[in-house]
Amino acid sequence: MSAALTAAERASRVKLMVFDVDGVLTDGGLLFTAAGDAMKSFNSLDGHGVKLLGEAGIATAIITGRRSDIVAARAKEMKIAHLFQGVENKLTVFADLIASLGITADACGYMGDDWPDLPVMLRCGFAAAPANAHPEVIARAHWVAEARGGHGAVREVSDAILRAQRRYDALLAAACGA
Repeated sequence: MSAALTAAERASRVKLMVFDVDGVLTDGGLLFTAAGDAMKSFNSLDGHGVKLLGEAGIATAIITGRRSDIVAARAKEMKIAHLFQGVENKLTVFADLIASLGITADACGYMGDDWPDLPVMLRCGFAAAPANAHPEVIARAHWVAEARGGHGAVREVSDAILRAQRRYDALLAAACGA
């Protein structure tokens, strides 16, 4: 076997999938009301993809540099148990998280779009990026979505993981009532 794993082989090992928010779960746009309150737009396909990962027994997490009640509400809706906001050093939080879960970095995936995500992406087993990620992030990702952040990239990577782990068809059949 070759020393270099394919993206599908890497995805087949994922036990924990971690996401950034701005530029991954959202389109990266930062909207503020006149009162200074933040607004974010999330994609329903992405949310269902995250829920499907959970149904397949894959833990999910968010590690983001910003802090927002909107993100906390969306994470709860998607049943993401591990939410870390206002994070300056994502790698430290990631290392603490996997230690607490008793899994190795090789069994983790991370989807990010910009330089602050690179330290985790370079250490996890499956690094993913949306189509509109920064070129340096795309160059270092094992897998790149066709969709842009906030427009289905998270669903796309969720489906790729489920297919690699041969769980996609059973989940689809269950959704169809079979």
